[in-house]
Amino acid sequence: MATTRFWLDVPYAEKDEAKGYGARWDPRVRRWYAPRTGIRELERWKAQPDVPELLPGEDRSFGNGLFVDLVPKSCWFTNVRSCVSERDWERLRRMITTRAGQRCEVCGRAADRDTGRWLEAHERWAYDSGAQVQSLRRLICLCTDCHQTTHFGLASVKGKDKEALLHLQSITGLTEYEATEFVDAAFELWHQRSLTHWELDLDMLTKAGITLKKPPPPGERHRVADRRLLEDNQ
Repeated sequence: MATTRFWLDVPYAEKDEAKGYGARWDPRVRRWYAPRTGIRELERWKAQPDVPELLPGEDRSFGNGLFVDLVPKSCWFTNVRSCVSERDWERLRRMITTRAGQRCEVCGRAADRDTGRWLEAHERWAYDSGAQVQSLRRLICLCTDCHQTTHFGLASVKGKDKEALLHLQSITGLTEYEATEFVDAAFELWHQRSLTHWELDLDMLTKAGITLKKPPPPGERHRVADRRLLEDNQ
């Protein structure tokens, strides 16, 4: 007889706690569930309605392919994961990976535990320099390797820039010289955009019923980022 599943929204950081209270993992759909109703300790993770597969105003064709997508320093800590609750992030992550068929939307590979390749959510942003507005346009499913290349600046901080460059070459067919020029151009654009204090437009999420947390003020974001980088390296 099939086990009845009462679905839960369990953030990754809380999975061990939920498991301790009796939550079980369904590897087929990659989701936690309660085996029966009435487990009081699991009530706080009771599933909320699924996020729609197409978010209001989302452009699924925006930002296709693999490229170095550096978030301006003045926008650090305004990413979606920093602006929503852990439970809402779990709902978004589940929708993004499910609609992608549990495969990276760039290279087409699935997660592979043995090699440490996972599926991760990434934001595609549009920048209106006239209005000084940074707008969320798309959420995309990337594997660990494609995501690392996309965040080339972070890869460099972690000493993985060579790996990221090789992956960029592998996916795009660029030569080493062409890939290096491509990365340099991305950093130049990053420097230019980092001079602007961007206002954040996350209407795509609020219209889908996602509750937002207020990010640091524009003028404080780079200082918060510098402090966290320093703490991570201590």
